[in-house]
Amino acid sequence: QVRFVESGGGLVQPGGSLTLSCTASGIIFSATTLDWYRQAPGKGRELVATTYNNAVAPYYVDSVKGRFTISRANAKNTIYLHINSLKPEDTAVYFCNTRPIRPGWGQGTQVTVSS
Repeated sequence: QVRFVESGGGLVQPGGSLTLSCTASGIIFSATTLDWYRQAPGKGRELVATTYNNAVAPYYVDSVKGRFTISRANAKNTIYLHINSLKPEDTAVYFCNTRPIRPGWGQGTQVTVSS
């Protein structure tokens, strides 16, 4: 059974930075493509970034390019999302999952950007 545990969120002022972590178990981590998603209040879940299980460059949605960096540590079964220059519109709960999506989302980690 796949399990995801996200952490690292918090309340940050605009322009601030955060690093989110997602630890996944129940998968062959190094062979798995993994995604970060976010869900803002009243909106659907949005794909934000992807780290592939090969040498393909990461994917970023246009709204976060240049500000978000996804990375992975296969030895730790963990992916990261380094976020710089946070904006109020980045406020959301952030989740991770595999590709294709597996059932059983984690609890997510709340990021709130506000002055």
